[in-house]
Amino acid sequence: MNYHENLWLFFTLLFGIIIVPGMDMLFVLANSLTGGVRRGLAATGGIMAGGAVHSAYGAAGVGVLVTMLPQLFNLLLFAGVAYMIWIGVSLMRSSITVEAVGPATARSAWRAFRQGAVTCLVNPKAYIFMFAVYPQFLRPEYGPVWIQGLIMGAMTVATQFAVYGTLAMTAGRSRDLLVANPDATAFVGRCAGLLLVTVSAFSLWQGWKTA
Repeated sequence: MNYHENLWLFFTLLFGIIIVPGMDMLFVLANSLTGGVRRGLAATGGIMAGGAVHSAYGAAGVGVLVTMLPQLFNLLLFAGVAYMIWIGVSLMRSSITVEAVGPATARSAWRAFRQGAVTCLVNPKAYIFMFAVYPQFLRPEYGPVWIQGLIMGAMTVATQFAVYGTLAMTAGRSRDLLVANPDATAFVGRCAGLLLVTVSAFSLWQGWKTA
């Protein structure tokens, strides 16, 4: 697998994760419904800022392991794959639904941005997730790890903007679709789970060949 194929695989996994309805999506939706598109986009910006920091931590951590402890890098790779497969199986077995978003207190766009960033940054699962995903795709044979990490971080932020930004700009219709179609929402989650399992299994196979 060459570098471009590796990036496409990363994007496929990334999109599958971000599109699953969760706390970030509901945060953007709530701000959009109670404060309009401007506040929804501000909340999206905060989440994107938090995602950029997570990406930097993930790339830096993987870079250190590649340079100083390559044996632990392989161990982290296999542990990350196992964790992602576990998440995928959990999603396939669950029934994700989205409840109606209740009224919220008035927030400024700047406050929505801050809350989005802080909520993302203090979430320990996000750090665990980054360290589970990045070792699967940051490979020394593709060049400097920091450049790969920068590209993957930019892809993460751009995908968050595409998904959550679209949600913010179509908040009313998005809310109706998510709340009124629980079966469709659960189907999206299960498809994303299958995607996680498939991509992670492929990454395991690739890592096993090069280990």
